[in-house]
Amino acid sequence: MIHPLLAHLHRFGLTRYETALGDRLDPVVKRIQGKDRKARTYQEMMRGLPAIEPSSIDLDQDRIRIGKPGDLDPDDRRIMREALKTMIPWRKGPFDVFGIPVDSEWDSSLKWDRVRPHLAPLKGQRILDIGSSCGYYMFRMCVDAPALVLGIEPYLTFFFQFQLLQRYIRDDRVFTLPLRLEAFPAMPGCFDTVFCMGILYHQRDPIQALKNIRPLLTSGGQLVMETLVLAQKGDAVLTPPGRYAKMNNVYAIPTVTRLEKWLGTAGFHHVRCVDVTPTTLDEQRPTDWINSESLDAFLDPLRPGLTVEGHPAPVRAVVMAQA
Repeated sequence: MIHPLLAHLHRFGLTRYETALGDRLDPVVKRIQGKDRKARTYQEMMRGLPAIEPSSIDLDQDRIRIGKPGDLDPDDRRIMREALKTMIPWRKGPFDVFGIPVDSEWDSSLKWDRVRPHLAPLKGQRILDIGSSCGYYMFRMCVDAPALVLGIEPYLTFFFQFQLLQRYIRDDRVFTLPLRLEAFPAMPGCFDTVFCMGILYHQRDPIQALKNIRPLLTSGGQLVMETLVLAQKGDAVLTPPGRYAKMNNVYAIPTVTRLEKWLGTAGFHHVRCVDVTPTTLDEQRPTDWINSESLDAFLDPLRPGLTVEGHPAPVRAVVMAQA
């Protein structure tokens, strides 16, 4: 489930990183294969999945489609639905899995539509997706024929969501490793493109995180940064003293100007902001597939321009940069 990437590193010209990756993965693998109760639940569920071949797959639509309803008999459909429900919350998507609509909290197609027009060609590239979740964006990237798409996703629910989807998509260019950014080994000049979307504001030291990302890229490689920003002019940053939109791990929300300075400090150049968009209830909303609150509960009901804590409501920017 995890080590197949290491077994195929030679295909991607990454053999020299095998030891470093193996050292970082070993303790995680031991935990997953050992006493982690959540991991045991997911692995048991995975063993019971229907052994079927989807009649078709479509990765080039807003709702990624795996198979068709007729591919499953009633018993297999029940098993599949139960497996998908076991993996709630589905944050990224949406998907159609053998006719079962998985309506994720985020309509991730909207963000992808904002990002994709600004990408340098991905064909033949080695790509890293930091905080890859269930792999929605990685699967969308596959349409452009990259050589390798590697995700790192430390949260086991999202990691196993990817494993379930990949069980049927079976794209041998796409992998996810259950690692945090700070646990990812030094792999200098390894990737042509790095996606870092929805991650930077969770870093205690965002400049250091950017400095850690920079060496991973080839010279001239592209960084795709998408993060929360303050929609005001000037050089400023919000450091929430408590929660932000009910999240307790948001450490810094910069203006675009400050974000561009951070990227310059970290060694990036040709930095340009290509999109600034407020998050709306069309993009992030509660569904039956998350079983938790969403954006509507994070905003002040009397002042929708503010979070419940009184901070500016979420606005996200897409910034492109080169190494």
